[in-house]
Amino acid sequence: DPDMPFVPSIPEDQFILVEEGDPTVIPCRTSDPSAQVTLMDSLDKAVFAFYDSKQGFIGNFPAGSYTCKTMVKGVEFKSDEFLIYILRATSQLPVEIEALKTVYKTGETIVVTCVVFDNEVVNLQWNYPGKVKEKGLIKLDDIKVPSQKLVYTLTIPEASVKDTGDYECTARHATKEVKENKKVVITVHEKGFIHLEPQFSPLEAVNLHEVKNFVVDVQ
Repeated sequence: DPDMPFVPSIPEDQFILVEEGDPTVIPCRTSDPSAQVTLMDSLDKAVFAFYDSKQGFIGNFPAGSYTCKTMVKGVEFKSDEFLIYILRATSQLPVEIEALKTVYKTGETIVVTCVVFDNEVVNLQWNYPGKVKEKGLIKLDDIKVPSQKLVYTLTIPEASVKDTGDYECTARHATKEVKENKKVVITVHEKGFIHLEPQFSPLEAVNLHEVKNFVVDVQ
């Protein structure tokens, strides 16, 4: 089609997510297989890469915006703009689970954090006693500096004794068959308590002017 040298692209094709170091395709396809196509970067400079009219330009491209252009009977046509985003995704999946404390009283707020390091391409799921009732509030912080880490925070407001149990996060690599899970045990008591262990007998004898220490272990 001389009036439509580039096959129209859908919006999903214009945003290209690629893992760091992986090749990708910029899908500016032509309706004329013999068309001469040039790939341009955001500075309008030509980028040299292998071109396949059925797929587009294939190669390792830096993050940024790209446009394809071609000439038909002396008229220049430009494709839609394609945006490439580079995602950090290591083959390993370092995960840590953190809890400020593991023993709570009824009514307190439980907070458990799961941190995924050096990876942006992750699916993470929580398993905890109140999950069926969807009691937990989940927040994600994507931290880039000084290093990449995804911080998933699970908050359980107004904890009860039923919230006692295993709190587990499972991280799955979005493109590789890699998963990692971590667990912490949380205990919720009906109320606070103090446990005393006296280190002396119910009846103690003391001599006149004697100094004697009475020791109690308090937990």
